[in-house]
Amino acid sequence: METYATALLYATPFFLGLVLFEIAYGHFVKNQKHNIMDTVSSLSSGLTNVVKDSLGLVVILVSYPFLLEHLALTEIKATWLVWVVAFIALDFAGYWNHRLSHHVNFFWNQHVIHHSSEEFNLACALRQPISNLLGYFALLLIPAALLGVPHQVIAVLAPIHLFAQFWYHTQHIGKMGWLEYVIVTPSQHRVHHAINAEYIDKNLGQIFCVWDRMFGTFQEELDEVPPQYGVLKPAQTWNPIVINFQHIWRLIKDAWRTNSYWDKLRIWFMPTGWRPADVKEKYPVQIIEDVYNFKKYMPESSKALKGYSIFQLVVTTAMMLFMFYSYSEIGVSGLLLFGAFVFLGVYGYTTLMDRAKYAAWIEILRGMAGLVLIFMTDDWFGLNAYWSIGVYFVALYFVITIFGGIYFTYYEKSFATPKLVS
Repeated sequence: METYATALLYATPFFLGLVLFEIAYGHFVKNQKHNIMDTVSSLSSGLTNVVKDSLGLVVILVSYPFLLEHLALTEIKATWLVWVVAFIALDFAGYWNHRLSHHVNFFWNQHVIHHSSEEFNLACALRQPISNLLGYFALLLIPAALLGVPHQVIAVLAPIHLFAQFWYHTQHIGKMGWLEYVIVTPSQHRVHHAINAEYIDKNLGQIFCVWDRMFGTFQEELDEVPPQYGVLKPAQTWNPIVINFQHIWRLIKDAWRTNSYWDKLRIWFMPTGWRPADVKEKYPVQIIEDVYNFKKYMPESSKALKGYSIFQLVVTTAMMLFMFYSYSEIGVSGLLLFGAFVFLGVYGYTTLMDRAKYAAWIEILRGMAGLVLIFMTDDWFGLNAYWSIGVYFVALYFVITIFGGIYFTYYEKSFATPKLVS
């Protein structure tokens, strides 16, 4: 986990820099694909994901080393061939994991966050899950285990394979000629994120598009069908933590409400979106019918709130990077507490972005909790060792958080009710 945290310490600024570059480019060419609140929400989702992963908050059903030990029929020597085979095996497993997430109710919950943005840009690539609490991916790597691919090779390639999926989340790159027959391109991935009937559940590949062509899930981007983005059951919130568990909560409620014991059981394994007939009739859920004329989620917000949201994102990112930098010094219990502050922070300011009336209480709670921790330890997770006055700035941040929560909840009441705009 410490090695992963160190990698994130350097990877995070790199990805954020690319997002800023895309924003600047969109402004320069007068074709902006970002809006402030959506981008803050996307980046905040990325923070929760990397903190969760760095803390190892997952229950591993089976590990790849275990499968390798018990299933290997041969062993590929550590040459260039093993890296090629391992990368192809990872991509093959990634395709089927992705397909599983799109086609099974239970697994859609861990992927819906990635599709929840109604924009399509590099920031939405960072909408990654915290709800993937069951580690089963190794089961999809059985082909690699049978071939005897060393687990060290998989461990090195897995984050590279994940990071390589970032670049094609953009609308600024058109079709790429012959590469469209080899790799996943921005054009193909725009199709994947679209909610148009022609595009739903298509282009599930991650690096190579050959799997889609082989298994019948490929769809070219059509000029006459411009992609529309989001999910058919709109999230209608900027809070990434809420989005992560919206779908599973709906499943729980439907399983509880249905009168059929068979439906209570099978709802988890049915195709994504399936609901028991009795529940579907009695408790309808809003679904987008006209993808070209639906109203995007956009609560009214002042320039001050937009600026304040960016401020919260920047400070939270800085805190997270400090956590990664001091990973070993902070210790296990300290890391869990630090992670809780990051999660509570994201939950607090994104709830404030939603104009929820209870947001002030969350911000007051986390502000007071931070100040109490500073008072009790006279430090902030060892920050004094690096910056003698740093703890005072952290304390000031929590004071600003308390007053910010109060101000934007009670003194900007005219913006308190979310509205949907086109």
